Amino acid sequence: MPNRSTRVERQPAAELPVARVCVDVPLPHLDRLFDYLVPGDLDETAQPGTRVKVRFAGQLVDGWLIERAAESAVPKLAYLEKLVSAEQVLTPEVAELARAIADRYAGSLADVLRLAVPPRHARAEQAAPPAESDDAPPPAPVDTGWADYQAGEGFLRALAEGKNPRAVWSALPGEDWPARIAEAAAATLAAGKAVVAVVPDARDLDRVDKALTDQLGKDRHVTLAAGLGPAKRYRAFLAASRGQVRVVAGTRAAAFAPVHDIGLVVIWDDGDDLHAEPRAPYPHAREVLLTRAQRAGAAALVAGHARTTEAQLLLETGWAREVVGDRATTRRRTPVITPTGDDPQLARDPGAATARLPSLAWEAARAALKADAPVLVQVPRRGYLPSVSCATCRAPARCTACSGPLALRSSHAVPACRWCGRVAGDHVCPHCGARGLRASVTGARRTAEELGRAFPEIPVRTSGRDEVLTEVPAAAAVVVATPGAEPVAEGGYGAVLLLDTWALLTRADLRAGEEALRRWMTAAALARPGAGGGRVVVVADGSVPVIQALLRWDPGWYAARELGERRELRFPPAARMTSLTGTAAAVADLLAAVELPPDAEVLGPVPADQDQERYLVRAPRGRAADVATALHAAAGMRSARKTPQPVRIQVDATDLF
Repeated sequence: MPNRSTRVERQPAAELPVARVCVDVPLPHLDRLFDYLVPGDLDETAQPGTRVKVRFAGQLVDGWLIERAAESAVPKLAYLEKLVSAEQVLTPEVAELARAIADRYAGSLADVLRLAVPPRHARAEQAAPPAESDDAPPPAPVDTGWADYQAGEGFLRALAEGKNPRAVWSALPGEDWPARIAEAAAATLAAGKAVVAVVPDARDLDRVDKALTDQLGKDRHVTLAAGLGPAKRYRAFLAASRGQVRVVAGTRAAAFAPVHDIGLVVIWDDGDDLHAEPRAPYPHAREVLLTRAQRAGAAALVAGHARTTEAQLLLETGWAREVVGDRATTRRRTPVITPTGDDPQLARDPGAATARLPSLAWEAARAALKADAPVLVQVPRRGYLPSVSCATCRAPARCTACSGPLALRSSHAVPACRWCGRVAGDHVCPHCGARGLRASVTGARRTAEELGRAFPEIPVRTSGRDEVLTEVPAAAAVVVATPGAEPVAEGGYGAVLLLDTWALLTRADLRAGEEALRRWMTAAALARPGAGGGRVVVVADGSVPVIQALLRWDPGWYAARELGERRELRFPPAARMTSLTGTAAAVADLLAAVELPPDAEVLGPVPADQDQERYLVRAPRGRAADVATALHAAAGMRSARKTPQPVRIQVDATDLF
């Protein structure tokens, strides 16, 4: 009688018995595919794109089966331990894209796949119907808002004909941009191709979701975002991978959505920092989508009210064409934008002084409220008084324990440190000995309080981190919002006031001017046209170039100017910059191991957070791949030696300066 404990000998699959697996181990020196044998009982189900479990370094780890092969160079192979699911969640196109993104950002394939494929939800996988949708695609839209843009209708026609036009679109004020994206998606669907559209946040995604439903009909698209929850997100992911829908809209991770035969990629407001992934290898959604379009031969649309220098570079290299409104249309749709001085004008009107508004802004707000229209006030900081200084010598007020900035959370609060929370009720200025404090930066709540006193009979609402408003009705009200939290007003705002502009313009950041213009144009675009009484007042000197771009509503001019200056200085995006952050010993160890191209420069070190240092590696754009490969190889050498102190490698980091 045979022994029941004897293990049955496993046999490899008859055809293509070798599985090449990406193991989910984020160590750089293990960033390659490992060969395993496919047992005969898993021959039909263990297909490329499925999740598996394998024995690796004595442990059972997750992995993705990338491909099947007939033979291996390794003489003795272990078997796949388990097939987690027969669902092919990783398409060949997305697998190749993930490898390209990992190489571009000096990262590991496993890290990118973790971003691209959401965690499995077994119940959602079993409940989702497997059949493909065989509904006929909707016809291409005929009458669209793209007629207001030069080359706009041509772009839509090219999509409907199955071509791959690439465009940088500067949206006009008051534009229903979700509807324009939905029209582009419908034109692409009419050609039998798929669409992936990426927006910064959930509010924008809700607007695009509604526009796609209105344009395409119900159940013709899905949305992908972390806020949906594990089950709903995975069901939407499966609907795309199984071919049930061909249009996917979402936040940054949706750039990897597994649609079939992709024809168009769209990114809205590519300058928003929410598009930058905070997890290794820190890819930017714009670069993921553009890489995908290039590899798949798909159309691309980089869109926004403002324009980044990266988008301008696409135009100047000829990779994309410009889609903008002509000057007559731009003038017709733009609100009246007026710059104003700062403190000298506050004395002209007692009410204006109470509300911290120059007279011009005060009059614009009062006129809009009198016409029963809402007023938007954009302030760059949330909170009450997020930064205070000495009332006598103006020196920044800092905590005596950790040197962090002091702040006031309300009109009755005691000053407290924003870093460690220590109360500083007995604060004395170390420079002059004074005890009084004044505001350095006024937050949204303090601004709302001041405006409430200035307009006592008008409701004042705030929109920021604690509560973000989506829409406001067409009625007299004051809305105080931080950048990115501006709600849409029914019929547009009667006035938009841009306060404390210096707080954005004087930041120690390479992108300070570009980011300020993006935030101001996003807010100003919510105002009514000038003919409809819409006014925008920006509290700044009108001779500053970024203010000039806002006044003329010409983001292309400013982006070209910025790009020209960065070319002279060899700053991104004219050059590639990679930051290396870690302890001094760790970064020095990495630099000693790396073999950089001869035309790459190492800049630094400079202090970073938490007793760390940062170096910058600058190289021409044409050598960026060589630098990334060299840094990844050096990181692999360090991890193979089990060096305990890591170094964070960030290619094209958005906060370099």
